[in-house]
Amino acid sequence: MVRGKTQLKRIENTTSRQATFSKRRKGLLKKASELSVLCDADVALIIFSPRGKLNQYASSSMEETIGRYKRHVKNTQDSTSPFVDQNAQPLKHEAQRMSKKIEQLETSKRKLLGEDLGKCSIRGLRKIERQLDRSISIIRARKTSLYRKLIEQLKEKERILVAENAMLREKLRLDQHQISNEDNAAVSIVETALSIGLPDQILNYTLFLQQ
Repeated sequence: MVRGKTQLKRIENTTSRQATFSKRRKGLLKKASELSVLCDADVALIIFSPRGKLNQYASSSMEETIGRYKRHVKNTQDSTSPFVDQNAQPLKHEAQRMSKKIEQLETSKRKLLGEDLGKCSIRGLRKIERQLDRSISIIRARKTSLYRKLIEQLKEKERILVAENAMLREKLRLDQHQISNEDNAAVSIVETALSIGLPDQILNYTLFLQQ
């Protein structure tokens, strides 16, 4: 029978959790020892139990291995810092430039809205006035263009409606003409039936009287 895979989650039962910890701790310490012997690696392993008890393994000296680890981390950080600073410097300048540009745009926006005009000179006010005039011209041109498009659309709808109305009138005229022809044909049939003559009995009685 195939053994199911153990789901990795916290074991809720305290007894089972302690038994699993003890079993896997021994296996982990054994693997660390084997790794050190087979691969000539400097291995240091620190484990704290759920109750806070320390369990450790070191192939040489735990203090020396930890010191070696700290020196390695420090050297790695020192070697990457110039590279990080070198790449971050252009980004910093770009961020400052964008910040100044945003500030200038915000100031210009407030002035166009009629705010913060107390410090503006005559020349600055004239410049703002010219900007507003250009903006108004652009807005009016855009509005006129939209009106023209709307008028063209309405004219096109009008042409379509006029054509549809003409088609309906023509269809109505043809239907009325067809109905008129059918009525005339019916009247003709009735008149023909009435003009055929007298019934046979009356005709025979008339001939008898003539004799």
